[in-house]
Amino acid sequence: MNPLELWYRPMIDDILTTTKNNMQHANESLERDLAIIRTGRSSPALVEHIQADYYGTLTPLNQLATISTPDARLIMIHPWDKGAVAAIEKAIYKSDLGLNPVNDGIVIRLALPPLSEERRKELVKLVKKRVEEGKVELRNIRRTMIEKLRELEKNKEISQDDRQRATDQLQKIIDGFTQEAGEIGTRKEKELMEV
Repeated sequence: MNPLELWYRPMIDDILTTTKNNMQHANESLERDLAIIRTGRSSPALVEHIQADYYGTLTPLNQLATISTPDARLIMIHPWDKGAVAAIEKAIYKSDLGLNPVNDGIVIRLALPPLSEERRKELVKLVKKRVEEGKVELRNIRRTMIEKLRELEKNKEISQDDRQRATDQLQKIIDGFTQEAGEIGTRKEKELMEV
């Protein structure tokens, strides 16, 4: 290893580390997006993102209440402040979940009806669309990092060979994260198709 390589290698390592971190965040974001899509079984993730008007401030449900799933078809929301029950119920009605909350003044119950075959297929299409959007985001991250490598080469901070090696490493990174995004989507599709 020549002395110059020690000088610019950290720049390449920084780009590769940033790429991995950004791609990891992109896949985590994809998982959160897919968790919101309703399957046949209950999950707190279905409702925790819903924002309720709590004394004039839009607040996510997971900051207003304890959300639990006592069985596969029921979500229970137990607000910490009884004054928030009506606001939470209203927010659920306004959401696009299509669920009817049952409010007893203390706890809100959401019964999840079984999904029809047609609705399952629609949701699978939505999952595929979101996964493809996630993969596009991964490719955009790669493109940005490749541009940074080209800029380093243009400024004579790294050689063409080093840029090519780093580009090859970037491709290996994106291949791994793209495969992971596909696996995330496949798991969600299996959940949706379970009866």
